[in-house]
Amino acid sequence: MDFLISAAHAQEGGAAGGGMIEFLIMIVIFFAIMYFLIIRPQSKRAKEHRSMVEALSKGDEIVTNGGVAGKITEVSDDFIKVDIADGVNVAVQKQSVASVMPKGTLKDL
Repeated sequence: MDFLISAAHAQEGGAAGGGMIEFLIMIVIFFAIMYFLIIRPQSKRAKEHRSMVEALSKGDEIVTNGGVAGKITEVSDDFIKVDIADGVNVAVQKQSVASVMPKGTLKDL
């Protein structure tokens, strides 16, 4: 039956493959890819959002993360009051503002 299955003979191992330097280069390249594809764009978006939140003022038309659109009537340190309908005001955290819309957008809705 030896003619169907080739016999496995032990062979002498060659020199140790790879090394610590190649491994470290691969780790550095992987970290660089992660930095440019994930970390850097995310920190850029966070910085833009932070500057948008700091620039909120009375009269701005906004959309919250929950999808509520309204006009800012009052601004405090952590909260803003938003007029979402005639006589309906809600208090919203500044951080929950998703975007500032151009003036006059709410009239079109």
